[in-house]
Amino acid sequence: MPSISADLPDPDSATGSDVVIYDGECNFCRSQVKNLRRLDRIGPRLSFLSLHDERVAKRYPELSKVDLMRQMYVIDSRGTPHGGADAVRYLSRRLPLLWVVAPLLHTPGTAGLWRWLYRQVAKRRYQLAGKSCDNGSCRIGQ
Repeated sequence: MPSISADLPDPDSATGSDVVIYDGECNFCRSQVKNLRRLDRIGPRLSFLSLHDERVAKRYPELSKVDLMRQMYVIDSRGTPHGGADAVRYLSRRLPLLWVVAPLLHTPGTAGLWRWLYRQVAKRRYQLAGKSCDNGSCRIGQ
C-alpha cells in the first residue's frame, strides 16, 4: 500500500502544530487526511501521524490502541487530545476554510448529536464511502 506520510507535515519538523492521529492503514481515513491537508492552506497548522507509528504510543500513552482505532484524534499544541466529533469541532475553529461550518458544529446543546453522528458514520464509513480496507486493519468495533 503506498504511503501518504511522505506528503504530510511531520510533528518533528512542524513544531507547534496540532497533531492529527489517524489510521494510516485505512483507505477512508487516508482520504480524509488528504482533505485536511488541503484545508490547511495557511499551515502547516496540522501535522500527521499514523496511529501505527511507534511515536504515537511513546508520546501519547494515555490514548489506547482501541480508542485510536475507533476515532481520529487531534492533539492540540498544549497537549490536549480531542477525539472523534470533538476533533472535528476543534478543527472547525482551527482551520479558516472550516470556519463556515463552525457555528453549526458549536450550536449550544448539539455536541451530543455530533458525537452520535460521528460514531454512526465511523461504524459504517466503508459502506457509505464505498471503500474498504484490504487487510481489515481499520475495522471499527460495533
